[in-house]
Amino acid sequence: MRIDEKFDLLKKKGEVALIVYLTAGFPTLKESMHNVYLLSKNGADLIEVGVPFSDPTADGPTIQHASRVALKKNTCLKNILVELEKIKVDTPLILMSYFNPLLSYGKEKLFRDIKRSGVSGIIIPDLPVEEAREWIKVSNSSGIDPILLVSPTSTNQRIRLIAEYSRGFIYCVSTTGTTGMRDELPIGLLDFIQNIKSMTDKPVAVGFGISTPDHVRLLRDEADGVIVGSRIIEAIEKKEDLREIVRGLKEATKTSRK
Repeated sequence: MRIDEKFDLLKKKGEVALIVYLTAGFPTLKESMHNVYLLSKNGADLIEVGVPFSDPTADGPTIQHASRVALKKNTCLKNILVELEKIKVDTPLILMSYFNPLLSYGKEKLFRDIKRSGVSGIIIPDLPVEEAREWIKVSNSSGIDPILLVSPTSTNQRIRLIAEYSRGFIYCVSTTGTTGMRDELPIGLLDFIQNIKSMTDKPVAVGFGISTPDHVRLLRDEADGVIVGSRIIEAIEKKEDLREIVRGLKEATKTSRK
C-alpha cells in the first residue's frame, strides 16, 4: 500500500495515522527488523526506518544513542536495504537518512535499491528543498515519495514550496531543536498545524516530542498523522512491551475528530 493510499483509508475511518520511528541496527540489525514486523502487526500505520549516522544533528540523546550502538555493530545503508527486502509487511515503510550516506551510495543506485527493498518514502532532514530538486526528481520517477519537513521557523513562502514538492505527507516539526520526549506540546503548535493545512491539501504529520497517548489525543483533531520516535527507542532499550505501547498510541488516534 502506498503512503497516500494509507492516509486516504485512515481518513475514511476517521483516524489519525500513527507513524513510528526506529533506528535500524538498534540494538542489532536482526532485532530491529523483527521490531519493524512487530510494529506493523500491532497498530503502526507507517514505519520510519532510520539509517544510523555519526552526526545526527536533528536527533536528541535517545536517537543519538541508538545510532551509536548501530554504528558500532557496522550497520550501514546497504545491509539495511538488503534486510528490509526480506520483510513482508503491508505497512508502508519510510527510509529516514541524513544526506551523506545517500550521497556516498549514489543517487540512481540508491532509489533503485530502495524500491527493491519495498520502501515507499524517503526523508532527508538535512537536505533543504532548494538543493533537493534533482533528488526529488529521481525519487518521484522511482515511485518513492520525497517527504519534506517544515519547522516553526519556516516562512509561509517556504511552507508553500515544501508543500509543492513533498509527497505522501508533509512532516511538521513541532518545535525548534532536536527530537526527544517532552512532557508538554509546544504552545502554538495547533495554530502552526492549521497554518500549514491552510496552504495545502496534503496530509500533515507532526513529529518531535510526541510520546504519549495524551499527546496524540491533543493533536488528532488538527493533524493527519503523529510521529513517535524517541519513546519507541526508549522502549526497545528498556525491553518494554512494544506491542502494548503501540496499541495504546494507536487507540488514541481513533476517537472522534471534528
